[in-house]
Amino acid sequence: MTTQHTSGSKAAPTKIITTNTGRILRVSADAESVPAPAVATPAVPAVDPARRADVLFRVRRAEGHEVSAWWMIGAFLATSGLVILLLSGVPGIA
Repeated sequence: MTTQHTSGSKAAPTKIITTNTGRILRVSADAESVPAPAVATPAVPAVDPARRADVLFRVRRAEGHEVSAWWMIGAFLATSGLVILLLSGVPGIA
């Protein structure tokens, strides 16, 4: 994990933290020295935006999870095959 201190002329000093998975976090320089207060649990359970009923393909996965490259290769081959199949039915092509 790498860190970098930044300070703007008008903004509060911040610290940029890069996690092992490449996620970049901007943290206030004061946040590390002051312990975070305990967060009260909400009375109504929070709904994860990635799990809403109207969201079809977005899924929140575990930290560092990546899709296998074979899925992208398979999608490319399937799309190429479909295009070739459809174009083979067009008359007048050599």
